[in-house]
Amino acid sequence: MQHILITGGTGLIGRALIDKLTGPDYKITVLTRHPKAAKSSLPASTKLITSLQELSNLNDVDAVINLAGEPIVNKRWSTAQKHKIEQSRFATTESLVNLINKSNPPPSVFISGSAIGYYGRQDEHPIDESFDSPHPEYSHTLCKTWENIAFQAQSERTRVCLLRTGIVLSGQGGALSKMVLPFKLGLGGPIGDGKHIMSWIHIDDMVDGILFLLRQKKCQGVYNFTAPNAVSNRVFSKALASAVNRPCVLFTPKLVLTLAMGEMADLLIYGQNVVPRRLLEDGFTFIYTDIDEAFNSLSL
Repeated sequence: MQHILITGGTGLIGRALIDKLTGPDYKITVLTRHPKAAKSSLPASTKLITSLQELSNLNDVDAVINLAGEPIVNKRWSTAQKHKIEQSRFATTESLVNLINKSNPPPSVFISGSAIGYYGRQDEHPIDESFDSPHPEYSHTLCKTWENIAFQAQSERTRVCLLRTGIVLSGQGGALSKMVLPFKLGLGGPIGDGKHIMSWIHIDDMVDGILFLLRQKKCQGVYNFTAPNAVSNRVFSKALASAVNRPCVLFTPKLVLTLAMGEMADLLIYGQNVVPRRLLEDGFTFIYTDIDEAFNSLSL
C-alpha cells in the first residue's frame, strides 16, 4: 500500500485526483483547514489533518502531492491579497520541504504545483519547459519563488516534479466556472481581438498526468500541464459558446477588464502558447487534444 500525503485535496484537482486514488492500493492523508467540509467531499477512508505540525516527519509517507494555494483569480490583487496568495503557497511548500528533508527514509517523490504564469505574457510562439525568457511580472515571480522552494526537497532519494498548469477545464468548478456564466447568458465572446493564445488542459488529463508522474520513477523536474494544442482566445470562446448552445458575437474590450480587475486582468488579456514537450517525450498520452471535444465532454 502506498501512503500519499496531499495538500489542497478539497480543491478542484485534489478531489478528482483522490477519486482516482481511492482503493486498497493507496492510503491517503489530506491536509485541510476545513475538516467538516473535507469529510463531506472526500471518501470516508481519507485521513484528515489540519496542520503539518501534527507530523514530526514523513518516514511512513511514500509520496507528497502539494496542490495547496489561495485561488489566484478569486479577488482583486491588493497588497493584502497578494500576501495571502503567496503565503498559502510558500509557507505550506516550505513546511513540506522541511518535513521531507528531516525524514528517514524521505518520500520518494514530491509533486508540487505551479502554473504557466511562470512564463509571463508571451506571443504566439510555442513555449516548452526549456524556455528561459519569461516576462517579468507578478505571475512569474510568484511561480518562480514557489518552484525554488519546492526544489529544495530534491535529493538522491526524493525526486521533485513541478506542475506548470494551464487553464483546467472541468464542469465541477475552477476557472471555467467563472467564464461560463456570461456565455450561458449569450454575452460571452473574445477578449479584445481574441488573438492571444490560451493554453488549457482537461481535468481528466490533469489527473492522469499527475498519476503518470507519481508512477514513472524516471520523471523529475518541470512539466507543462497543458494540452498539446493551445488555441487563440477567439477559438476558445467560440468552442465554449458552442458547448452551451449560445452565440459568440460580442467581445470584451481589454480596458473594461483592466478597470474591473486591475493587475489581475493581465491573466485574461495576455497569453502563452505552452506545449507539454516533456510529458509527451516521457510517454504520456492525452485523452483530449481538441478544444471542442474537451468542452463537449463536460457538463456545463
